Amino acid sequence: MELILASKSPRRIEILKNVGYDFTITPAEYDESVVDLKVDPVKGVTELAKGKAKSVFDTLPSFESSDKVVLGADTIVVCDGEVMLKPKDESDAARMLSKLSGNTHQVYTAVALITAKETKTFVIKTDVYFYDLSEKEIDDYIKTGEPMDKAGAYGIQGKGSFLVKKIDGDYFNVVGLPISSVMRHLKEIGLD
Repeated sequence: MELILASKSPRRIEILKNVGYDFTITPAEYDESVVDLKVDPVKGVTELAKGKAKSVFDTLPSFESSDKVVLGADTIVVCDGEVMLKPKDESDAARMLSKLSGNTHQVYTAVALITAKETKTFVIKTDVYFYDLSEKEIDDYIKTGEPMDKAGAYGIQGKGSFLVKKIDGDYFNVVGLPISSVMRHLKEIGLD
């Protein structure tokens, strides 16, 4: 089977490459605004991952789709009931980081795997504990530009690592792709 990643996320690409997968990249053309994450964040993030994977799978000619598996994924941060996506601007990033400061939040990554025969979805949750952050630490971090394209306005794998006191769960889930779970599910559908 051939793996297609329905994402242009540098983090997801790197994680898949690091474990040795050969894959093609076909970014999803999917309107994320159709999903309301506020009602049920876990159900919503699952719908986003499935929508992305399906939008790519549906572009495959039927004679090609039989030996392909499309991987779609989406990651959200939830803190005290608020779903945090990518910040709109620097003040939104500062607001998010202030709320995460000294607090525990959850990172949910949903993964959808679509083949001609089946659609598999799963969600992995990781609890992330932040240190208390000063305004200066938040401002300095925002000035790096790193928070602007990340859910919850931080990247655990980059400069934002200093924000995190500890985690309970899968580190790669927080980066954006719970690779050990992905590998096990891919194996189940016939991709080694």
